[in-house]
Amino acid sequence: MRLRLFLPVVAALAVLGLAVAAYARPVANPVLKGTVGPNFTITLTKDGKRVKTLKPGTYVFKITDKATIHNFVLEKGSFEKELTDVSDTGTKTVTINLTKGTWKYYCAPHESTMNGTFKVT
Repeated sequence: MRLRLFLPVVAALAVLGLAVAAYARPVANPVLKGTVGPNFTITLTKDGKRVKTLKPGTYVFKITDKATIHNFVLEKGSFEKELTDVSDTGTKTVTINLTKGTWKYYCAPHESTMNGTFKVT
């Protein structure tokens, strides 16, 4: 008698598990928006606010380059990645895993005046 009651419960739980799995969506990586140019400006924002601190993890960098005299570089220690090129304009998207520490972003040709930093804690 117990087996007859047990099997329908197991079947119902299995169906429920499949339904939850079907509707589960992967969590999207947070998007950071960067802009370089057209003048001598460089910015990095998240949800419209300047990035100052972030948690470690994977982020999508969406960089809009508005001038052929600038680029957008991201750096921390030995990691250095050019997200946009000096000779091009347009928007590029790059996914990067950020680890703890201080990160720097800058325009390589104008690094002394076009730069910013943020901390990952």
